Amino acid sequence: MHGKNPPTRLLGTLKFHPKGHALFFPDPADAQNIATGLDLAALSRIQIARRDAATALDGDRVSVSLLLPTPRLNTRRRFREDVAPDSLTGKVEQVLTRRSGRLVGIFHQQGATAWVECDDKAIDGRIDITGESTAQNGQLVVVDLTQWSGRSAIPRGRVIEVLGWPGTTGVDMLSVIHRFGLRTAFPEEVLTAARAAPEAPEAAELARRKDWRNKLVITIDPADAKDHDDAIWLEKTARGWTLAVHIADVSHYVKPGTALDREAVERGNSTYLVDRVLPMLPTELSNGICSLVPNADRLTKCALLDIAPDGEIKKARFIDAVIHSRAKLSYEQAQAILDGQPAPAGSDPALAETIREGWRLASVLRQRRFNHGALDLEMPEIRIRLDDHGHATRVDPVIHTASHQLVEECMLAANEAVARALSHRQKPAIHRIHEEPDPSRLLDYTQTAKLHGYHPGDLTNRAHIQKLLDDSKGSPEEHVIKLGLLKSLKRAAYSAEALGHYGLAKGDYCHFTSPIRRYADLIVHRALQPLLDNPPRRADHTPAIAELREISRHISDTERVSAEAESETKQMKLLEYLQHVAGSDNPPVFEGLITEARPMGLMVEIPGLGVRGVVKREDLPDGRWRFEAHRMAWVSFDGRIVQAGMGVPLRILAINTERRFVDFMLAGKPSTAAKFIPSRRPAPATKKHDKPKPAAKAGPPPHRKQAGQQVAKLKHRRHK
Repeated sequence: MHGKNPPTRLLGTLKFHPKGHALFFPDPADAQNIATGLDLAALSRIQIARRDAATALDGDRVSVSLLLPTPRLNTRRRFREDVAPDSLTGKVEQVLTRRSGRLVGIFHQQGATAWVECDDKAIDGRIDITGESTAQNGQLVVVDLTQWSGRSAIPRGRVIEVLGWPGTTGVDMLSVIHRFGLRTAFPEEVLTAARAAPEAPEAAELARRKDWRNKLVITIDPADAKDHDDAIWLEKTARGWTLAVHIADVSHYVKPGTALDREAVERGNSTYLVDRVLPMLPTELSNGICSLVPNADRLTKCALLDIAPDGEIKKARFIDAVIHSRAKLSYEQAQAILDGQPAPAGSDPALAETIREGWRLASVLRQRRFNHGALDLEMPEIRIRLDDHGHATRVDPVIHTASHQLVEECMLAANEAVARALSHRQKPAIHRIHEEPDPSRLLDYTQTAKLHGYHPGDLTNRAHIQKLLDDSKGSPEEHVIKLGLLKSLKRAAYSAEALGHYGLAKGDYCHFTSPIRRYADLIVHRALQPLLDNPPRRADHTPAIAELREISRHISDTERVSAEAESETKQMKLLEYLQHVAGSDNPPVFEGLITEARPMGLMVEIPGLGVRGVVKREDLPDGRWRFEAHRMAWVSFDGRIVQAGMGVPLRILAINTERRFVDFMLAGKPSTAAKFIPSRRPAPATKKHDKPKPAAKAGPPPHRKQAGQQVAKLKHRRHK
């Protein structure tokens, strides 16, 4: 670097890409990052070459110096600084904290020399093993990294656990748990504290609280749910509705600074793998005294909302309450009532009307939310069924019905009401944020939409984005359009500052409704205590802003780790299921989608399963085919076309479980594939009296100017 000043450094998290390079995500709330004066929104992700990643592993917290891009010359031989944000790169200067420092691989030994072949994205190759090990050649082991001086050196480590033989039931899940550093067991002091919790609420505490035990409070959850942390009650009024959202009062049992609290904040959240749950709290609490099971007294934090006929929340009050849930419904049971069937036998006579009135309220809340700019970002979900031996035997789609939306809208309303109250009273808390997307990524997304025949307009306008989503709904390319949008948006996170939620179009938003499985909600419950109608005699301590920022960063990281681990276990079991059905006597044909056409073939996906793969050029239907780059399509000499956005029938040829990739072939006759031609939207009609606008003066688009300003700041620091 030039000049006497040290390079600008940012702190954040490193995420390795399967191809080997890494992406660095600066922490926007870190004081050191803020002090640089750089626009952290424009530098939300920075690419790191593998050679510049030092000894960092996936998920590590690191310090990164920004590298200036090579200056480009314009046509007049003058240097330009209008570089795109993604052209800025970085170099890891220091690993601050390891996510786990543990790696998983295959053990090998030859004589006195032992090593582990590791397929980790951050380390592509071997790890020399020191010390004794009981592992046998070919077994899967967990390695604790002990020494690694740099990218050019071979890392050294010791085997700390032998997982077993690859392919053995359960070994695949254990490998994920260790690789992501997830906690499977609770320390003894935490279990002791959990077991000391009472089996029923204390009489003195019941007397202090608002008594809701004679009201029709109900829970609606998945049929196999073990913990129930939310319940609702509502009634129709002359001025709209009154809605009570009751949430398990975990804060009454988990106090700041205790062993239970320290373990909960370290875990950050519960993790839901395909075959197990790794809970944030011991089951004695999460499935016991904190769970809003029916026919038992339970303590709650209640958001009591007065809602107008148009869905506006007119008044919000918050109380400590006690409930006695009258019904535990599954989503399927609630949906059956909405579909006109009677309530379950023996239930309260008013239950069915409560469910139907709840849906009328939810419909109004949902419509108001979308009218105010919220985006419909729901993606297909699947549930993988395992047999008693842990093998995947079935894949079922998760269909979000009106009963799901009923609960969701009530929870969203409570979350927003609590966040508004905390912000209005300037109470330090943890907020759920979703920042505005980078203009450059929206520009790229605009081009993607145009390639599929859409005229998306200005996608910095939320209304235009939702119109694009609506226009693509039900079309073959709907999945590609929605997936492209998700990739262009930033990830939701936690923050000590109320920065708003872009996807929900809410200025104030927090997580209040799931304290059994999210630590952020527990902090929010503690922050809410002084604002209650009946506050406790002594409110729980809430951290100062500086500590809340650190907790927010930490639980954002644990949430990301859990999501990645959950996704990986789902992909592993999904591929196991596909291998099983592909080898059957009657292998299935899947409804696929072409996401991209390349010279090597077609990139395809089964949208309903989230499985990606490729149809190689040699596996195209019989005939002579040529690749036409100008329209990104494969065209046969007899006029057939296959290109992005087409729905196509797919059959599995081979599965690479290590790369998590599937080789497909187009199923059926060529004519079958040829009829799936992507829809093409006509350009908007031009009015007779419209005149073409004069072309704007040439110059870099706004996002490039913004990135150029970042480069200019860096150069100024290093040359002043």
